Amino acid sequence: MNKYALIFLASSIAFFVTACLGFVVVPIMKRLKAGQTILKEGPESHKIKEGTPTMGGIMFIIGVTVAVIVSLATARSGGLNIIAGDLPEPTFMKTSFWSGIFMALAFGLVGFADDLIIVKKKRGEGLSVMQKTFLQLVVIFSYLASIYLGMNGKPYMHIPFVGNVEMGFFFWIFGAVVFYAATNAVNFTDGVDGLCSSVTITVAVSLLTIALMRKMFGVGLMAAALAGGCGGFLVWNRNPAKIFMGDTGSLFLGGMILAMAYSLNTPLLLLPIGIVYVAEGASVAMQRGYYKLTGGKRIFKMSPIHHHFELSGWGEKKIVIVFTAVSLVGCILGILIEYLDLMSSASIGV
Repeated sequence: MNKYALIFLASSIAFFVTACLGFVVVPIMKRLKAGQTILKEGPESHKIKEGTPTMGGIMFIIGVTVAVIVSLATARSGGLNIIAGDLPEPTFMKTSFWSGIFMALAFGLVGFADDLIIVKKKRGEGLSVMQKTFLQLVVIFSYLASIYLGMNGKPYMHIPFVGNVEMGFFFWIFGAVVFYAATNAVNFTDGVDGLCSSVTITVAVSLLTIALMRKMFGVGLMAAALAGGCGGFLVWNRNPAKIFMGDTGSLFLGGMILAMAYSLNTPLLLLPIGIVYVAEGASVAMQRGYYKLTGGKRIFKMSPIHHHFELSGWGEKKIVIVFTAVSLVGCILGILIEYLDLMSSASIGV
């Protein structure tokens, strides 16, 4: 089996394992009464979703993990080194691959703790902001430390059309800001049935495309598994949702996306590729900042921005379609930037 077949295998396994787990997880969550508590501040139309099972992210976390393990075992039995292969920095690739997987799982655990408190106490909030931030920072700096060591203590980042730029101490500051903002932005996107899963599929496919362009099959394997897992979850999460992913799922998704971006060493590409996440996170920051500065005035009817369109009369299905289309455009732009960067690098012999 060649590397491209393995990537297809990873996507297929993740899809079918996740989709099939729904037949087990959804009834269990219903019996445990692990229902979603809708915030009072949320749209009135969401009140009917009260009690819908949550923590469904467990489904694709298991699906993605199983897909990666089985695919790597298959590759090993066939004598393929799919993680590093012939890349010039095999140590960094192995480090970023495994630490990225564990980092995403750790974020999932933070989300699980948050969801569990919400379910147990039947309130709209789980961990306090300080508790959640502390746990996220522990995960973030642990991952950054592994990347730092994988780069032999000389961290750098690739900037399109510029090249590799040494980061120095800024590596830690930049990483902390990007990780905290990005994981929470992905979390904000999970507010309409099927939205976060649909957007993440386009993001994962674009990262898969970039990984294949660079012959970085390990990252491609992660991206394919993530896309398949999200597809399998959509079977149960599309409108009307039978289960929500919860913070368990959304924080895991954020961790996986950042793991791939850092393995590719081009986190700046997340700006176009993750345009929907950027818009969701920015809308929350703008709304809160403007509210405090003006003593109660708002820019949007409600944030994150998908709620603004919802209160403007858009149905959930329309929001998912339009936001996914916007995400697709951003992803195409990111792939184009990567292609032009590779061509310019080749032309100057970099």
